[in-house]
This record gives sequence, structure tokens and C-alpha cells, in this order.
Amino acid sequence: MNAFSELAPAGVAVSVSARLHLGFIDLNGGLDRRFGSVGLAIDGPRGQVTLRRAAATRVEGVDSERAGRYLAAMQQRLGLAGDHYLSIVNALPRHAGLGSGTQLALAVAAALRSLYGLALDTAGDAVQLDRGARSGIGVGLFETGGLVVDAGRGPITATPPIISRMVFPPEWRVIIVLDPTHQGLFGESERAAFRALGPMAASDAAHICRLLLMQALPALAERDIMRFGSAIGWMQETLGDYFAPAQAGHRFTSVKVAAVLDLLANEGAHGVGQSSWGPTGFAFVEGAEEAERLADLARRRPESSALDIRVVSGLNRGAEVTTIAASRTQTI
Repeated sequence: MNAFSELAPAGVAVSVSARLHLGFIDLNGGLDRRFGSVGLAIDGPRGQVTLRRAAATRVEGVDSERAGRYLAAMQQRLGLAGDHYLSIVNALPRHAGLGSGTQLALAVAAALRSLYGLALDTAGDAVQLDRGARSGIGVGLFETGGLVVDAGRGPITATPPIISRMVFPPEWRVIIVLDPTHQGLFGESERAAFRALGPMAASDAAHICRLLLMQALPALAERDIMRFGSAIGWMQETLGDYFAPAQAGHRFTSVKVAAVLDLLANEGAHGVGQSSWGPTGFAFVEGAEEAERLADLARRRPESSALDIRVVSGLNRGAEVTTIAASRTQTI
């Protein structure tokens, strides 16, 4: 991907989307590859960073400490001296299962490269910034959006390769259920959980692979939301049972989110599940009007008072890089 022809714009803005982690594919590892993921870019929440040259380095906004580390690491990698003003204008919710860390890291990297007229290197920057350790969907969705599948980690993997990218039907909607009072596992707690859980049964991993290849992806191609949702739902149930020991014995991190998802499933939504370690839950609906009806029904439940329930669409494009001076936009 080529950078802009302007070598020295006044500033750069990078806008990124949240993503849903719809499930791991193979947590057994018996074929010398482990993990593999299914991910979907959604059009909200959105995050944005801006970067300008400055007389002294300053980083402002939510998660500024981490963003500052990413900026310093990228400057070292690219051999770029000088000071900058980095602003996190909008931040994705942290540790909510929406991919905030990877999207922030890649946004900072893309902003710095674009500010200096350098070609983007999303996969290489992800490795440099220690992103994509288990899943490659954050990198793939930053570049292309849509629904992607990565092949997990093998003996020579740097970043898990994307092996499928499909357009998500624009008429479909996703109801996402956020619980601001909870956070999913991350960091050392997440690593410890994977160590404690051990390998998934080979039969369960095989079943997930079959559901993905022979039901979910074909149903997406044919815009059959019932079969797509059925496959995602079965995958989520198998994964939820596997992860339950690390989630206080439950398939879902948030009991309130679980109650809302149960309601949505009973009312006709498809493929309910939890994104990554949660607490964000999701459900698929065929049209906007029905999605709004179900979301409004869910919001009226007593347990929903502390929840953030939104109707979003799939996003079939990658991150956006805009030069501030010229107001030109590049879709990755």
C-alpha cells in the first residue's frame, strides 16, 4: 500500500473500527497449528487518533500511556527523530472484547508512517508492537474490514495469516451488548488462563472447523442468516464451555449480558455469543427495523440499566487515514 504523495502533511488522523472476535477455530493444536480466529469489523464504536509534529512530545487522551509507548517504539523502528503531538480523540472501550489494543497500536503506527510519507506495513508493525500473539483478525480487519478468518499460529508464524475475507451483508445488523462494569481477561491473567485450560478436545476443535467451513462461511456467501447464526451459535457454545473454568464457571463474563443475549435469542436473533473474553456480547439480526425492535425490547429489561446496547452494521472497509491539511482520505 503506497503512502500519500504529500511527504510532509501538517497532521494525520487515523480512524479505526471495533471488531468482534466470533471464536477460535482450533484450541487443540494437534496439527501443529493453534488458535485460528473468526473476526468481524463493525461500524461502532469507533476510535480515532491524530498525530502532528510538535516542539515537544505530548500524548493526550484515554490510554495515552500505552499510545505513547507505541509511538516511541515505532519511531525507533523507523529511525525517526523529532517530537510529536499525539491525541487519542476517540478511544475504543478497553478490555471489552472489541480489539482496542491492536487497533490503537496499528492506528499510531499508520499515523506515523503517513505523516512521513512512508508505506504502510501493518503486519510488520503488529509484530513490532507485540500485537496478534494469538489472533490475526485485528491486523486483517484493520486492513480490509469485512469478516475474516486467520489460520492461527504454526512453527514459523510471525502474524497469523488471513486465509479468508468475505463481505458482510450490508442489510444485516448486529446487536452488541456492552457491560461497562466488567472487563475481560488480559495480560498475564489471560496467559495464565490459557495455561490452566490446556488443549481443547480434538473432537470439539474438529466440530468447530466443520461448522465454520461447511456452514458459517457458505451461509454468509448465500446470505442465509439462519444457518450462519446457527453455526456461530454452536461454535460459541462449544467455546463457552471450554472457557467457563476461567470465567467463574459461566459461558459469559457478565451475567447481565448473558441474560440479555438469552432474551434476544428467544425473540429470534441469531448466533448469540461473546466476543473474545467479553464482556461484550453480540447477536445477529437480518434487518435494521427488526434489530431496533429487539434492542429496544432488551433495553427495557431491569438488568439492562447498566448496559450499553447498540445496533451496528458490519464494516466492509479497513481503517481510514486522512491527511489533515489536504483533507484527503485513504481507505486501507
